[in-house]
Amino acid sequence: MVFTLHRYIFRELFRVFVLASVALTLMVSVGMLVPTIMEYGVSPEQILRLIGYFLPITLTFVLPMSALFAGSIVYGRFAADRELDACRAGGVSLSVLLYPGVSLAILVAATNLILSFYVTPAFVHRSERSIKSNAEQILFRNIQRRGYYALPRSRFLLYADKVIPNQNLLEGVVIVETRPDSTYRVITAQRVRVVIDTHRNYNKAVIAAEEAYRFDEVSPVYLGRLTVEEVFPPLLGDSIKFKEIEEIKRIQADKLTYYPIRERAMEARAQLAAELLAEKLGEAFAAGEPILLEETDGTRMYVLSAGGCQIDSSKKFTLNLSSPILLEQRDRYREGLTVRYTGRSGHIALQDDSETLRLELLLDRPSWERTGGITGTTPRKYVNEVVYPESLAAELDYGSLLETLLRAEQPGAVLTARPSQAYIQILRALQRDLDKTDREISAEVHSRLVLGLGSVSIIMTGIALGIWFRGGHLLSAFGASSIP
Repeated sequence: MVFTLHRYIFRELFRVFVLASVALTLMVSVGMLVPTIMEYGVSPEQILRLIGYFLPITLTFVLPMSALFAGSIVYGRFAADRELDACRAGGVSLSVLLYPGVSLAILVAATNLILSFYVTPAFVHRSERSIKSNAEQILFRNIQRRGYYALPRSRFLLYADKVIPNQNLLEGVVIVETRPDSTYRVITAQRVRVVIDTHRNYNKAVIAAEEAYRFDEVSPVYLGRLTVEEVFPPLLGDSIKFKEIEEIKRIQADKLTYYPIRERAMEARAQLAAELLAEKLGEAFAAGEPILLEETDGTRMYVLSAGGCQIDSSKKFTLNLSSPILLEQRDRYREGLTVRYTGRSGHIALQDDSETLRLELLLDRPSWERTGGITGTTPRKYVNEVVYPESLAAELDYGSLLETLLRAEQPGAVLTARPSQAYIQILRALQRDLDKTDREISAEVHSRLVLGLGSVSIIMTGIALGIWFRGGHLLSAFGASSIP
């Protein structure tokens, strides 16, 4: 007789549990997908695929609520119809009648632990890969629809007159760049090819522009061919809550594998690289020694000397050169062709805070002299895509970057003098991010355990309140037990 009662109660519990799970899953899935669809403009076939990928995420929250609802309703109705009293009068104790509810609670708790620690993060990464596989098409689709697109958490905003998706080409392009000092720079180009290179922990967009011009507050500068690399975070999984337990352990061992930490560390590295370069250039110029710079493609080399070099406190990653400035340009493939530029002011700056350090050099209103005695003046001399000195880059090796950044606060560790206040502020922000990440990891692991194991007590509370509210509205029992 007891087995028959258990089967009867469990069948009712399971029926209500399944119906509630289906209804809640549909509602929650739609709510989770709408922001993604609006932000990334995914195609209809991707929407169907994403629904499947988001299903485990939805079930993590839906299963405890559905089991709670089923326990409150079924046991409440069981008590309201006096079936509970009849069983107790027949010698069946209340604890025996609770076995089906306890079984459902344990089943839901075990399922929830597996979902939250393993299945949900894996499906989030699958959805990430699904979007990444069509990342370029998402970009082109948004430009076709809205005329522009901004890469997630990126400094670039792309406008285009024409899109050729099958060739990854944009024509009639305007690129608006937000500089580290919050100023804007506009670049125009006849054609731009965009390639998005996807990695597990970050993404990289490679923007190759042809016939490019740069506009700023003074005058346009012809750049010719320009290649820009921009790193941006994962589209969906950029959070501790979406990480597998193995990934969380890897982040604990190496914080740079977590994109928010990597992003802040790269900013600190760029500031330290600028200050290290300023220190070495200042020492060389004081000793009367010029420095040799080279473009990334190796076509030109530059010999630079100046009266001095100092960090510009008003602009990020920028060094001011003091008079007299002499820049000698040598063309590797045109022997004998040398152009000498002399000016009174100029600056050197890091182009961005990416892993590959690149410099740009600007002289204001320099006079020039070319081989053969030809002379003249120009509003400015601009050189981009200059290689950062390898000897200095070796001191900022990515393998031990966090240790180097933390040591650099002490004079003599990396820099001869104490680093600037700008670097100290970035370093403090990095330390706060490291502490925050440790707290997030601890909180996430414990919250997953609580959500899984705690569902047993919550479901049992719902069953108890369902029996207690048997003479009233059963949804009141569900609502009251949902509060925890």
